[in-house]
Amino acid sequence: MTSLPPQPLSPLDGRYRSAVGELGEHLSEAGLNRARVHVEVEWLIAQTDRGFFGSSPLSTDQKASLRKVVADFGQADIDELATLEATTRHDVKAVEYYVRRRLSDLGLDAIAELTHFACTSEDINNLSYAITVRDAVRDVWLPKYRLVIDTLAALAVEHRDAAMLSRTHGQPATPSTMGKELAVFVYRLSRIAAQVEASEYLGKFSGATGTFSAHVVAAPDVAWPEVSREFVESLGLTWNPLTTQIESHDWQAELYGRISHANRVLHNLATDIWTYISLGAFRQIPAAGATGSSTMPHKVNPIRFENAEANLELSSAVLDSLAATLVTSRLQRDLTDSSAQRNIGVGFGHSLLALDNIQRGLGEIDLDLSVLAADLDANWEVLGEAIQTVIRAEVVAGRSTIADPYALLKELTRGKRVGAAELAAFVDGLEIGDEAKQRLLALTPTTYTGIASALVDRL
Repeated sequence: MTSLPPQPLSPLDGRYRSAVGELGEHLSEAGLNRARVHVEVEWLIAQTDRGFFGSSPLSTDQKASLRKVVADFGQADIDELATLEATTRHDVKAVEYYVRRRLSDLGLDAIAELTHFACTSEDINNLSYAITVRDAVRDVWLPKYRLVIDTLAALAVEHRDAAMLSRTHGQPATPSTMGKELAVFVYRLSRIAAQVEASEYLGKFSGATGTFSAHVVAAPDVAWPEVSREFVESLGLTWNPLTTQIESHDWQAELYGRISHANRVLHNLATDIWTYISLGAFRQIPAAGATGSSTMPHKVNPIRFENAEANLELSSAVLDSLAATLVTSRLQRDLTDSSAQRNIGVGFGHSLLALDNIQRGLGEIDLDLSVLAADLDANWEVLGEAIQTVIRAEVVAGRSTIADPYALLKELTRGKRVGAAELAAFVDGLEIGDEAKQRLLALTPTTYTGIASALVDRL
């Protein structure tokens, strides 16, 4: 048997690359290295702007040339860094040497020693991770998540009046509308979106153990905490003033917890849609040429929602593990976070893949109103709640002396199929006011939806 050429171990980098590849712009080794170069370059500019150690501010053209190194970062740079790291055996040191080479190329050797000045590797890494995760969330994950919410919201409005039989504990229950049920998910997912959008991305820039020790020895008169704060904030991050060697990763635990929460609500959505398909409430729209089963030609399997379930579970497994692992670092630093953080993209990738499946799945279903109507018509006993509630109100109002209305309706309906004629006869014989009786006689399972339609406006 011949050996295969190099193959991706993760389906995210193989089978599903087209759905999640955009995350690689940020949550890949190359994306991380580009962010590291970005931080190193901006730190050089920040120092020269302040004239540290007799340096002169860079000209506008020199700054533009340095920033162009980041903007043009590509395959040749990725390869060069890989070659450097093969020698240094240290990823951030390789980035430092890479930046020094670019300074030499630009005739800026005079400021070479300001490269990585007073920095521990984690000063660069924590800011780089914060930048890449922030950009991945804002530019890739959140737009896809919002698209699913918007699609659901449109379906909720479209089906706001589509009466359906509810099922609590899997049993026929008080009717609702499909629009209202989808609106519940829109509301839940929107709350989480707002929380994710409000997330803080923290950064530290304070040296080997968070004490500014080397900084103070080199320049005792500089207000280093203020310099640190200004630099971190200039990168669009929130400054963390109190850390060990590492930024404590609490913001990551918070964010990944929110994404995992979103995954679980989406999982609930996927299982509900799957169940509605199973019940026939949603028809699946066959794709031309697609095969639903290798042996049963009639089948159209709800694979979009099944795939989403699996990927949401995988995503939460990774993100939950990261959230639990990253908040602990022995004493002033250990390296457990190093390998862990390299899997951030895996956690987001499976979530993004699930979002893609859900979005596509929602576009491949159609509500079957005839199935909803038949389901309602077969379950008139659900009106028992309405009848016993109206009787209670009539008793309180002095228009009825019926004892224990609940027990009365329980005896009539529990575990039984009761048709329209039987319920009408039962209501007609009740000792209640005429207006209440006429209201109940006019009621059907299809019209017994309360203000479900209006509740969609809460979106």
